[in-house]
Amino acid sequence: MPDTVHTPSAAPLDPTALRHTGAARRVDKSIPRNLRSMLALQDFEDPARRYLPKPMYGYVSGGTENNVSLRNNREAFDDYSLVPRSLVDVSGRNTKATLFGHTYDAPFGFSPMGGTSMAAFRGDTLLAAAAAEANIPMIMSGASLQRLEDVRAAGRTTWFQAYLPGEEKPITELVNRVAAAGFETLVLTVDVPVGANRENNVRSGFSRPLRPTWPLAWQCGIHPRWFFGMFIKTLLTDGMPHFENMGYRTPLVTRRGERDRGRRDQMSWKEVEMMRRMWKGKFVLKGVLSKEDAHIARESGVDGVIVSNHGGRQLDSSAAPLRVLSGIVDEAGDMTVMMDSGVRRGTDVLKALALGAKFVFIGRPFLYAAAIGGEAGVRHAIKLLQDEVDRDMALIGISRLTDMRRELLMETREKR
Repeated sequence: MPDTVHTPSAAPLDPTALRHTGAARRVDKSIPRNLRSMLALQDFEDPARRYLPKPMYGYVSGGTENNVSLRNNREAFDDYSLVPRSLVDVSGRNTKATLFGHTYDAPFGFSPMGGTSMAAFRGDTLLAAAAAEANIPMIMSGASLQRLEDVRAAGRTTWFQAYLPGEEKPITELVNRVAAAGFETLVLTVDVPVGANRENNVRSGFSRPLRPTWPLAWQCGIHPRWFFGMFIKTLLTDGMPHFENMGYRTPLVTRRGERDRGRRDQMSWKEVEMMRRMWKGKFVLKGVLSKEDAHIARESGVDGVIVSNHGGRQLDSSAAPLRVLSGIVDEAGDMTVMMDSGVRRGTDVLKALALGAKFVFIGRPFLYAAAIGGEAGVRHAIKLLQDEVDRDMALIGISRLTDMRRELLMETREKR
């Protein structure tokens, strides 16, 4: 029998029952006006594209070469359907997740994103503060335009992610600096031995550092809200932004070329094991897609891996993390497995958990939210996704995230 359709003449709903509905979001006067039409994470992208100059939006949104990995990351979630259980008492459900001994209020956090402060005023400290308020983790990028010490001070739930060459001196210096700043978790990104072929950056006019050109000046002129509300505000408040955490300081806008960042292509398991001995906190490798690499990481004493293809921004046609996730979990043993790349919905989060991930990380949508709405935008985006997870748990028939098992998924496409 089809569900009953309620007409406008039906009895009004209890207002408390509207907490998690789209209707409640549309009339909630506590949400800033420019955010009231944002009903899901993907809704933040178009306003951000209009707000940001073309080079900045192109850098944030693009993948590499033909964007095959970028597309596959999203399509992978359609490979699985959910099989809900009915008549389960889910009234006591919650979205809390425990990771490395910390209990967070949701099973997701912010992926590391370089150059965040090109999109939002003091973007890294903004995201760190919003994450801490929501009690979720934020991974700060080593390619940040703010000092790692300042970002850690802004948010107690912040982790640090490093890009490092295979050289002992810069490794030692950065590890010591991160420890002195009070970070508890260090993430080493391992899928960037060389820079990717990001043709989209060339087409959009992005370079790092930015070169002062007439096309860049034109883009600033036709995006006055960004130019005055973000860039000029930053210059007046903090001066010219610099890349602060990679062993040197390079200004965001300069005619000079980018400085040599060392031989990342020399990084090997030998350096990973050296870092493991040096670093006393939790140590995570980001960018693992191979079961064999997960096995070596476990044997090397690594605490966790993030299954990731860098959001489709490194090797094009690399495997979508969701498709290799369960195999890596099988090799991981008691090592913690997390995932990023392509997560956009509450159902995406729960599918990843069902396949064995303990936690997921999400990047671009939260940066778009920061760009168009500041900290209020990020808080709104967090709530949208957390509400989705809560609602989807009820509809699936689970009360705890640990109940999200493989049996609640059905493959809908042949494995590739």
